[in-house]
Amino acid sequence: QVQLVESGGGLVQAGGSLRLSCAASGGTVSIYAMGWFRQAPGKEREFVEAITWSGGITYYADSVKGRFTISRDNAKNTAYLEMNRLKPEDTAVYYCAAVMRRSLSINNYARYDYWGQGTQVTVSS
Repeated sequence: QVQLVESGGGLVQAGGSLRLSCAASGGTVSIYAMGWFRQAPGKEREFVEAITWSGGITYYADSVKGRFTISRDNAKNTAYLEMNRLKPEDTAVYYCAAVMRRSLSINNYARYDYWGQGTQVTVSS
């Protein structure tokens, strides 16, 4: 069983930056990858970025390319999402998630086994 706790959300003006953290505990040695997803009101959950836990291979959505960066600190069992040049359309609840088995569909939220509680990110114009 893996527990995930996000932090770092908040209110920021357009063009600003935030860094989200996701602390994992429990069966972290078995994690294959960590991902970040977001969900805006009335919209479906959307893939943002993912990173494999051992190799550090990253995946990202085109909508955040060049603005967001995912990283991880294995010693701290923590994944991060650095968000720069934020836009109002980035406003959403951001969730981190863990997938325990290798997956070719790492951008598919249905593949993930564990989820955090979410953290709100609001970008004002």
